[in-house]
Amino acid sequence: MLELQAKDSRGYFLLPQKPEGAGYYTYGTPSNGAGQYAHPKLLSLLFLVEHRWQGVDNRKIGFGNISLAGGIPYEEHKSHRSGCDVDIRLFRKDNLELGVTRFDAQYDRDATAQLIKIFFDFSFVQVIYFNDPTIPRIRPLSRHDDHFHVTIKKQGRY
Repeated sequence: MLELQAKDSRGYFLLPQKPEGAGYYTYGTPSNGAGQYAHPKLLSLLFLVEHRWQGVDNRKIGFGNISLAGGIPYEEHKSHRSGCDVDIRLFRKDNLELGVTRFDAQYDRDATAQLIKIFFDFSFVQVIYFNDPTIPRIRPLSRHDDHFHVTIKKQGRY
């Protein structure tokens, strides 16, 4: 049987890495998507948010670390084992697909806040960690000045 998308021992799928016409790009460690195995519910959320975002802005969303295959320990990403957590890059005013911190002049606070609001539109988003105190509903967490971290509820209804 032809495997169209890589799947791990939990039945979690690898986030497609460079789909043509996608409204997102991937980044993170290890490279080539090795750290982007997602619970099916998280994968669905990412595609839903991507679709909504494309109706608002033409910039691509940067999806980062999720989980290693099989949920094995992830150095420096202890919460990234369940496939229910994802790191997302902040938007830049110059539209480049590069990292930026909330302290940089290129940080686009308004666009980042709008994307975070889209995530919160889905009831199965449990928490979003990010250190910009001007954005409502988020929680601060150390080392979250250059990305925000979304955690979803694995159980329950959409």
